[in-house]
Amino acid sequence: MKITLCSNCVMDTTDSKITFDENGVCDHCNTFFKDIEPVWNYGKGRERELEKLVDDIKKEGKNKDFDCLMGVSGGIDSSYLLYKMAHDYGLRPLVFHVDAGWNTQISVNNIEKLIDGLGLDLYTEVINWEEIRDLQLAFFKSGVPHIDVPQDHVYFSTMYKFAHKHGIKYILTGGNFSTECVRNPIEWMYYQSDYIQLKDIYKKHGTGKLKSYPINNVLLSKIYLPFIKGIKIYRPLDYLKYYKDEAIKLLEEKFGFQTYPQKHFESRFTRFYESYWLPERFGFDTRKVQFSSLILTGQMTREEALDELKEPAYDPETISHELEYVANKLRIPVDELNQYFSMPKKTYKDYRSIEGVYNIGAIVMRFFGMERGGKR
Repeated sequence: MKITLCSNCVMDTTDSKITFDENGVCDHCNTFFKDIEPVWNYGKGRERELEKLVDDIKKEGKNKDFDCLMGVSGGIDSSYLLYKMAHDYGLRPLVFHVDAGWNTQISVNNIEKLIDGLGLDLYTEVINWEEIRDLQLAFFKSGVPHIDVPQDHVYFSTMYKFAHKHGIKYILTGGNFSTECVRNPIEWMYYQSDYIQLKDIYKKHGTGKLKSYPINNVLLSKIYLPFIKGIKIYRPLDYLKYYKDEAIKLLEEKFGFQTYPQKHFESRFTRFYESYWLPERFGFDTRKVQFSSLILTGQMTREEALDELKEPAYDPETISHELEYVANKLRIPVDELNQYFSMPKKTYKDYRSIEGVYNIGAIVMRFFGMERGGKR
């Protein structure tokens, strides 16, 4: 099938819902120009907003052991945010990390270096491996593209649960427009917070019960916690002039930070999923989303992105070892994993979901200016 490419970024018709204007510019780009860039302005001019947020956080944390919760994966975005908030703005965050069993040694080392260098406290929530293993296998068996949901879901559900239990009002994350202004199309990565779909897939393809795996009810996290309990998530990187290469250089110089070949590769499973499984089985290359974000924010040229996309995101010489590692970790034969790769493809629409709730919620949030950006 012929692929049509955006004339401005590198998104293309592997996103089946993409549209183009008369100049061949895609809706992802036009959404950025219209809805994101004017409000965000690359973090410039928002210093007072950030200072007010920091003051509010410090007031909330007065006479407490820490004043906010900050999720850290060992990746660039969250690591740089941690440095800026703790070192430059004097916040006292409790650093929160979720271990779902797939951490790379590089990510572990990066987190340790930051914690030691900044003199902070780290809390690590270790997820029951037997349950998440069974849930991940259920997603493989389901045939859907979004097999990383068990990890993504547990990261946020665990953080919400901890904040609720301990009455923490402020949760800071490394989400940002600078490197993430283009969203993954919904057919590539369906909503990780859809607990109805997660439960349906597990009911149909799982083998046990999720007794300790923390399932997040989206109504709890989007309505009850923020509007009733006052527990909200903030993205301070959107209030800063944040450029990826400059952040990497700073982290390398100050902490001996080790970089990754690609965004999200701090997880061994995500590395396998985004570099191999998703593009080779479904034709969805998340680098197109990541590179397009960097193109729009002036951190990468379109030509550089196109050159990188000529090569696969995985190493063809070592992919057989990666397949073996993932299969062994999940305690299945490699042949079984390859059978999942070759099985009929399904989408999120083949299982129960609350997509309608998300659609209504997005309309409401955009109306009140609480949401920027286009479709996923």
